Amino acid sequence: MAVPTPTDETRWRCTLCGNLTRFDVTRSSKVVEYVHLDLAGAPTVEERDVLSESIESVRCRWCNAVDQVELVDRPSAQV
Repeated sequence: MAVPTPTDETRWRCTLCGNLTRFDVTRSSKVVEYVHLDLAGAPTVEERDVLSESIESVRCRWCNAVDQVELVDRPSAQV
């Protein structure tokens, strides 16, 4: 099941409990990383290029519902 990705204008909302802020996201990604090893052999990722990424599932942290999210409009920033 494809999960919609939030944009600058939208955000996730759990359809069961109304949660807007806490989700566990399972995603798959294909990346190329430039890894620098120090002299002791400890790795540090210095560059990361994401080739592809997909969200597999989203679980609500409040009610534990799986894949029950919808996209809703973000509130507009009105002063």
